[in-house]
Amino acid sequence: MHVSEAVAGRRRVLSATVGFVAGAGIVGLAIPFVAAWRPSARAKAVGSAVEINVKKIEPGAMVTVEWQGKPVFILRRTPNQLSVLSSPAHAAKLRDPDSSVNNQPDYVKNNHRSIRPEIFVCVGVCTHLGCVPEYKKTGLQEDNDALYFCPCHGSKFDMAGRVYKGVPAPTNLIVPPHHYIENTILVIGSSENV
Repeated sequence: MHVSEAVAGRRRVLSATVGFVAGAGIVGLAIPFVAAWRPSARAKAVGSAVEINVKKIEPGAMVTVEWQGKPVFILRRTPNQLSVLSSPAHAAKLRDPDSSVNNQPDYVKNNHRSIRPEIFVCVGVCTHLGCVPEYKKTGLQEDNDALYFCPCHGSKFDMAGRVYKGVPAPTNLIVPPHHYIENTILVIGSSENV
């Protein structure tokens, strides 16, 4: 009986050792597997809010920043551009002048599609097939008003991102959630403080 007790003891020690090593191996494999599920720093940065100092943008100038992997246009409109936006003759050229299709937060559903009339913010992706429109400060030959022009298929948008009639794009440009910190810092990707 001494021999079988010794064998049984060795089996218990061996079973415990194998169990411990197997458990450690499983934990060792699980850590990188679980870590792979966490979003990377780049993925976190892509979805995070973007801040820009709008005080540095000259009237009539536009800057582009990246938010969620897409270009976002920030335009400081001139008084002349703002007067065009409110013109009934201009509104008659637009497919959706009142922004009935919901491509903007409710707090910018107005004639200029912005919180502050002089600062316009939109996702710079054509609503037709996803090309990036160009900012034409002096307009096109057939339309002297400043606008966004999509070089891929000819869609046109006004300085509030509203689509013209008779072009392939079906809806106005998308206005992302945004707000201001103090008076000069625009935060894109968050609608806090609105």
